[in-house]
Amino acid sequence: MLPKRFRSIKPEIRVLGIDDGEFVPRTRGTVNVVGVVYRGGCWFEGVMRTAITIDGLDATEKIAAMIESSPFHGEIRVVVLDGVTFAGFNVVDISKLSLRVDLAVISVVREKPDLEEIRSALKNLPDFEIRWRAMENAGKIFEVETRKGENPVYIHLAGIVLDDAKKILKQTSTHSLIPEALRVAHIIASGLSRSRENI
Repeated sequence: MLPKRFRSIKPEIRVLGIDDGEFVPRTRGTVNVVGVVYRGGCWFEGVMRTAITIDGLDATEKIAAMIESSPFHGEIRVVVLDGVTFAGFNVVDISKLSLRVDLAVISVVREKPDLEEIRSALKNLPDFEIRWRAMENAGKIFEVETRKGENPVYIHLAGIVLDDAKKILKQTSTHSLIPEALRVAHIIASGLSRSRENI
C-alpha cells in the first residue's frame, strides 16, 4: 500500500496509542493490550482493550479487531504502537494492520532496534519465517527528534509519509519523547498487569 499524505494535520488530530502489559517471559498465557485515544497530545478521549498470546502470532489480527470494533474507529487518524513486538515476540505486521484498518501506523521505540539480535531470538520460536516477514514488512527505521534538544526516537511507518509522521509525533509528544496517547496506554496496561497479579 502506498503511503498517504495528510492534507492537513490539525492540533487536535485523533491518535490511538497502543501498548501491552507486563508479563513473565517464557510462560504461557495472554497479555493485555491497551489502546488509548487522544485528541492531539492534550485531550484524553477513551480506552480500548484486547488480549494477545505470549510469543504468539495473533497480535496483528487482535489489534485490528480491537480498532474495528471501537466506537472511535471512524475518528482515529493515526495508530501509534510501542514497537512492533508485543507480548514477547508476537510481531505486529504494521503494513497489514494499516491496510486492514485503513489508517496510518507509526511504530515508536526509544532505542534503535538491533535487527540481528531480534532475528536470532525469533529463530528460537516456531514459525520463524512468518515472524521475520512481519519484521521486514515494517520497512526502514527512521530516527526522529520529537522534542527539541532531547534524544531521538526510532520509528517504522506504514500508510504515511515520513514528513507527516514527524509533524504528528512532534505535535502529540507533549510530556515525553513519545506521543501522549502511547505514554498513557503504557501506564494503563502496566497497571492492569499489576492488578491481575494481585487478584
